[in-house]
Amino acid sequence: REPRRWPLFLLAQHLGLDAAALRAAGAEAADALLDALGRLDANARGFFWLQAYERHYREQIFAALALNHGRNVRAGAAPAAQCVFCMDDREEGTRRHLEEVNPAIETFGAAGFFGVPMYWVGLDDSEPTALCPVVVTPDNEVHEVPMADAEAVASSRRVRRALRLEWQGRLHRATRDGTLSAPLLAMLAAPFGALAMALQSLAPAWLGELLRRRREAFDRPLATQAAISGDREAPLAASARAGFSDDEQAERVAGFLRTLGLTQHFAPLVVVVGHGSNSLNNPHAAAYDCGACSGRHGGPNARVLAAMANRAEVRARLAERGIVIPAATWFLGCEHNTGDESIAWYDLAALPAARQADFDALVRDFGEATRRHAVERCRRFASAPFGASAPPAVGRALRHLLGRRHDWSQARPELGHATVATAFIGRRTMSRGTFFDRRAFLISYDPSGDDDGRILEAILLAAGPVGAGISLEYYFSTVDNPRFGCGSKITHNLTGLFGVMEGASSDLRTGLPQQMIEIHEPMRLLVVLEQTCAVVSAIYHRQPPLQELIGNGWIVVAVKEPESGEISRFDPVRGWLPWSPSSAEVPRARDSAAWLGTHREPLPPALLGPEGAPC
Repeated sequence: REPRRWPLFLLAQHLGLDAAALRAAGAEAADALLDALGRLDANARGFFWLQAYERHYREQIFAALALNHGRNVRAGAAPAAQCVFCMDDREEGTRRHLEEVNPAIETFGAAGFFGVPMYWVGLDDSEPTALCPVVVTPDNEVHEVPMADAEAVASSRRVRRALRLEWQGRLHRATRDGTLSAPLLAMLAAPFGALAMALQSLAPAWLGELLRRRREAFDRPLATQAAISGDREAPLAASARAGFSDDEQAERVAGFLRTLGLTQHFAPLVVVVGHGSNSLNNPHAAAYDCGACSGRHGGPNARVLAAMANRAEVRARLAERGIVIPAATWFLGCEHNTGDESIAWYDLAALPAARQADFDALVRDFGEATRRHAVERCRRFASAPFGASAPPAVGRALRHLLGRRHDWSQARPELGHATVATAFIGRRTMSRGTFFDRRAFLISYDPSGDDDGRILEAILLAAGPVGAGISLEYYFSTVDNPRFGCGSKITHNLTGLFGVMEGASSDLRTGLPQQMIEIHEPMRLLVVLEQTCAVVSAIYHRQPPLQELIGNGWIVVAVKEPESGEISRFDPVRGWLPWSPSSAEVPRARDSAAWLGTHREPLPPALLGPEGAPC
């Protein structure tokens, strides 16, 4: 037995067993432990470690949700504003900071096409773009058009923009035409090119913003609107029709509001927040935009939904469906740039004068929230000005993010969905006031009006594969990047405008590059549903796609009972397994900044609020 003592000693350490416990168990039990260890091959050991790793994080999530139960029930206070964000995990921090800045603001989360699948033709677009999940084919096309009184400005803009693009093309061709003019032009442009290169390297944010302002000034700014009724433009997509009918608009708005659980108690301002990102010299740029919009910006969807909800014809039809929106409520669309934390607002000219003061206050709240969020994001960037004794000032943090966006040498303009680990489908009260470190998809759903689970079923069929796909893409790209990822962005070349290859010769690479997964912790997505076990079981048994996704272990599903707050985890073989709280304590802090401090590493969930002690 001498050769078995050392392995037994090491195993006992891992299991937390002391000598007294081993002696009490006896020699047969010790032999059984070592025999069980010997039967584990490399794959089995890896799976057990994955289970343990996931369980450690799952315990932290469950404990935070259990202690947060009942903390955020608002006692009849009217919200100052209601903001609907994309379910994207990057918006978890934005929503959390916005609610800390102004607790009277309510936030919601949904798939970022906001229930409006469409082809979109922007003012300067030559062809339509599908803004919806990739599995959906839109039936409707919406054009961005000049305001009725801006036709003269629009005509001038078309001429000036065409002139700018023509000369840009001429200069590009002149440097490559193989005649004497090419080297001559290169010599003349060399001083300007050297200056531009120096500025691009030393002051990318300043140069990028300067060029943007000059370009917009030359083209001429123009007030526009979304032609949602399709009465001004003919469709460009062969399979689509122009705009939406009044009944279609009412159906889209009603379905979306019911999915959110927002059918009454409307705030004076309801803001629909799309998102997208911008970066320079990045073949993976689409990975930072809205996945629900096929990897494109979701601002147009937010704009169109808000325009629909403001129409008197649509509100009349909504009232017939039981959704009464007060006349004093106004919907606004905007787009949050997750690269530099800027907000672009749409159709402000139509904002009623009675809502101007509310809007001004909301803009201030958004500004403060995005500034705080910029500081939080800098902690995960190795090159950010995040000191060991103090985080950067908000101005410096914003400048750093803007510089990353315009820097052509920056391989990590954003970290995308890195570190995503969980998803919550339920009311905001389930997760509000809790720090989840930008690791959670937040999807709004009200179980109180969904006794048969039909609304939840639709959400799971739409959001379940999306969340699982994102999570598994990061998982496999992290555990084996050479095989399932695509190596480093530094050596990537675009191939056929549909893929990347390494250097001048390689297979097309799939998966994610190293610069997007370096800080990711690979684990399966934990989805927590606010509903009863019986309702979720019924959905599971009548939906083969969910049986394949959940039953095969691609995601882990748990339920938080709406009334009692009890939590159970679903096991495809054993059924529902009730969770019991452990002895581990959940940290508490005054707010996000107090909990973050100067930490750069991933932080566990923490309860936030006035009762929390500063960290």
